[in-house]
Amino acid sequence: MTAPRTAPDGGRSATAPPGIAAPATPRTDAVLRIRDLHVEFDGPRGPAPAVRGVDLTLHRGEVLGLVGESGSGKSTVALAAIGLLPDTARVAGSITIAGTDVVGADDATLSGLRGRRVGMVFQDPLSALTPVHRVGDQIAEAIRTHHDVPRAHARRRAVELLDLVGIPDPATRAAAYPHEFSGGMRQRALIAMAIANEPDVLLADEPTTALDVTVQAQVLDVLRTAQRATGAALLLVSHDLGVIAGTADRVAVMYAGRVVESGPATALFAAPRMPYTMGLLGAVPRLDAPVDAAAAAPGAKEPAHGDTAPTSDRATAPGSRTPLIPIPGTPPEPHDLPTGCAFAPRCPLADDACRAAEPALLSVGTEEPGRHHAACRHADRIVERGLTATDVYPLPDPPASSAPAPDRDTLPPVLKVTGLTKTFPVRKGSVVKRRVGSVHAVNGVELDLGRGETLGLVGESGSGKSTTLMEILGLTAPEGGTVEVLGRDTRTLDRAARRQLRGTVQMVFQDPLSSLDPRLPVGEIITEPLRAQGVDRARAAARIPELLRLVGLSPDHADRYPNAFSGGQRQRIGIARALSVRPQLLVLDEPVSALDVSVQAGILNLLTALRAELGLSYLFVSHDLSVVRHIADRVSVMYLGRTVEHGPVAEVFGAPRHPYTRALLSAVPLPDPVRERGRERILLAGDPPSPTRPTTGCGFRGRCPRYAAMSPTHDADRRSRCERETPALTAPGPGRAAAACHFAGPP
Repeated sequence: MTAPRTAPDGGRSATAPPGIAAPATPRTDAVLRIRDLHVEFDGPRGPAPAVRGVDLTLHRGEVLGLVGESGSGKSTVALAAIGLLPDTARVAGSITIAGTDVVGADDATLSGLRGRRVGMVFQDPLSALTPVHRVGDQIAEAIRTHHDVPRAHARRRAVELLDLVGIPDPATRAAAYPHEFSGGMRQRALIAMAIANEPDVLLADEPTTALDVTVQAQVLDVLRTAQRATGAALLLVSHDLGVIAGTADRVAVMYAGRVVESGPATALFAAPRMPYTMGLLGAVPRLDAPVDAAAAAPGAKEPAHGDTAPTSDRATAPGSRTPLIPIPGTPPEPHDLPTGCAFAPRCPLADDACRAAEPALLSVGTEEPGRHHAACRHADRIVERGLTATDVYPLPDPPASSAPAPDRDTLPPVLKVTGLTKTFPVRKGSVVKRRVGSVHAVNGVELDLGRGETLGLVGESGSGKSTTLMEILGLTAPEGGTVEVLGRDTRTLDRAARRQLRGTVQMVFQDPLSSLDPRLPVGEIITEPLRAQGVDRARAAARIPELLRLVGLSPDHADRYPNAFSGGQRQRIGIARALSVRPQLLVLDEPVSALDVSVQAGILNLLTALRAELGLSYLFVSHDLSVVRHIADRVSVMYLGRTVEHGPVAEVFGAPRHPYTRALLSAVPLPDPVRERGRERILLAGDPPSPTRPTTGCGFRGRCPRYAAMSPTHDADRRSRCERETPALTAPGPGRAAAACHFAGPP
């Protein structure tokens, strides 16, 4: 029998203010209390409600994760808590920090709170730091604003804080300017500034969004260290459920300005009670997703699946990966909130009662009553029947397998890159520019892609991925090495051959909005490549309905302009444009990084289906290794312009042989609090070397855990080899993953 549903204050009243569930024994050390918070923004159509009746309580030393899609109100709650909303915002309700009410407070009161009782870590550290002041001076200023201490004392404290957050050589770095710091170092400096006065509350708004996965791991580690050092409570706003799983004690899920589910992180991730939360978790591609046993075996090929392309030499979609769960529809606009439950138009369980009245946030479940809350009329039914995301949301049918996949060695080659190199000049001089050096952007890239395969290209920022793409797409003779597209060496192509080949290779860009001409209707946008190939207007227009249906859009949308579409729909338009000339190779540059996880799932499912249906090959570039793990057959890992590991995705991700690949994978967060917090962490020291300074030997050794563990006395020969010899990309056997490491293999 289901326990009576209670309001979050532990009573039985459904009219009690909804909020975050408290533990069985109420705590009295709350440092942040938000009660019935409402935020409206003035707009051309009148007031737009961004936050609607949010209640949150944050206790000393606790981490509360705030998650939800873009526009759900997460950042608005964080900015309201520190009094940084614009003048167009109207705030009602109560926000109390350490006993001081923020709502309606004057500038003097807010200035006394900011930096002293509450610290803020912003998403973009470069815009949060003053570019014309030294980093150490900015931290010292934050200290002297709230404490009457000598300037020299504040500067010494600034150096101590930079050391605490892991900035190397902090005394020297304190005298540097923000532009001289890398992205990760700037975020660490911002954390140092936020904790300078040992605040009671830390607010972190998407603090790792723009960072590489390895830098993200470092910053999260620093954030946890800073929190422990100060004893502060942390409100962590993030769209990354893996980050929340590894950090938060409790989680609040927001949708359309409301908290729709809340509870302990372990319970909420293990058994979500609200369909929206279930959809978010089901949409996340996971690094630990199960794979077929044969695919996981060393040297084995991915199992065949989804071979429906209309050609005899087609290959298949990734074998054992189940489709992700895309939440249908899009979040409502603040001006157009539906009657009743705001999620009802997208919810498979919604009924007439859901559409009639908005549900309250009430306790669900029989275990630890009063801790797990959901704003859903079907929450008790979900608990009683043990429903999972796949029970609630209909999964797209995977492409049906019509024939076994051919052996990879027999696949027609689509792309082969060997020893690719590319340098850019570094010039100096105000009047006469002279070359003073070179940027070695690419220095030994190896890629191999067969018909119907997906090859994932991964690596940190600055590893040379974008330069590699430009060299491939240019279809010209490379500076060094060879590039073969569809069996044709780009060094031998004349202008006519290059033009003909260009139609077989198309690109899908990272930002769909900036890649679409806002002045053209969608129909004209997707036929641009056809017109460039000389197809007349009438024949091109005849293909518009077919292309729009192919990517899941209505032909009726052809006359609309890009600004009338959501981010996911714009990316579908970009894919339709790329497919208009019937290419054989699609180059996808971070195609889902700018999308919410729920939209991302739909795009990844679409790409998988299109690959099987049309026999396409993908070169898929992404910083998200979970996405690559989900969609790719093979993966190529780049570091400092070189390929350091390459092979079947199941083998490379399941048993990486290069220490850099191991570090990348260990830094990818899992959306599972238990597994995420029990994993081994490999935190790489520092940043990659500058590509303007060629290194001898292994370029990774300065950050390599294996090299660092070698004894200068007992391992002198091994260390010397790393320092003198550049490792070659070698495999232990045919069909196996190759690694560029002198001591490749398990640690």
